[in-house]
Amino acid sequence: MAINSARRFAGLLLGAALALGAGAAQSQEFINILTGGTSGVYYPLGVALSEIYAENIDGARTQVQATKASVENLNLLAQGKGELAFALGDSVKMAWDGNAEAGFPQPLSNLRAIAAIYPNYVQIVASAESGIKTLEDLKGKSISVGAPASGTELNARAIFAAAGMSYDDLGKVEYLPYAESAELIKNRQLDATLQSSGLGVAFIKDLTATMDINIVSIPTSVVEAVGAPYIPSVIPAATYTGQTEDISTAAVGNILVTHAGVSDELAYQMTKLMYENLETMIASHSAARDINPAAALMGLSIPLHPGAERYYREAGLL
Repeated sequence: MAINSARRFAGLLLGAALALGAGAAQSQEFINILTGGTSGVYYPLGVALSEIYAENIDGARTQVQATKASVENLNLLAQGKGELAFALGDSVKMAWDGNAEAGFPQPLSNLRAIAAIYPNYVQIVASAESGIKTLEDLKGKSISVGAPASGTELNARAIFAAAGMSYDDLGKVEYLPYAESAELIKNRQLDATLQSSGLGVAFIKDLTATMDINIVSIPTSVVEAVGAPYIPSVIPAATYTGQTEDISTAAVGNILVTHAGVSDELAYQMTKLMYENLETMIASHSAARDINPAAALMGLSIPLHPGAERYYREAGLL
């Protein structure tokens, strides 16, 4: 009798342990945040979000993945290989529509929006010794336009087309992200680079620490020729060392995107915690100063995730 009772008790303990283990596994949330190059803006903001979520969502396991940014991020999301991604607004629209030329052979209909966040500025930077000061001056010169079929490269195509130019007008085109482009400019192997990023991006600051640069203006007329979602904007004077005046350029909104397979509760928490921890976001990069829940629904070309929608309704924004 005593042996049978002991066996029954051991069995109960084992069953309870297995049940607890199953419950813990079920409650664990995996959050892979898809960003961009490590010297851009997406990456430090993604790191900040991962830390916020790890500290505030029970059972969350977070990681930050450096990528080629918008186009790759959206395709990875659609494949369920991430839970949250940064992407440019025009890339998001092309993904939803299934623009094959932009890198989306099929419409990515499972994408869902979390928030419109801050604007990206198209920033064309050239070494001072190249003599490049205008878009016209880029003809015959060597330039990097971001990773192939990235959101930045889509921006480059649009800007050049609106200015009556194409890659054929350039001396040499490289398809490289921020850091690699900066290194080639410093080594005098490249004249300029066009990159789409938040203001105060690290790679331009790095360049100004070692050499004189020119930031090339994109006239308002060119931006208006491109049309929505591009808007005329300005890189304010003194954003970078040696920049003594405002520079006209184009801006495109960034969007935080998830997919329909992410639970409503997780999407709600990811949205809510971002806004409740904006100081942490700003500390990671000044571009986060433009993140504002009042502007979170502007320019969205895809449906809101129901979890994010719940947050905006609670906040009185819907």
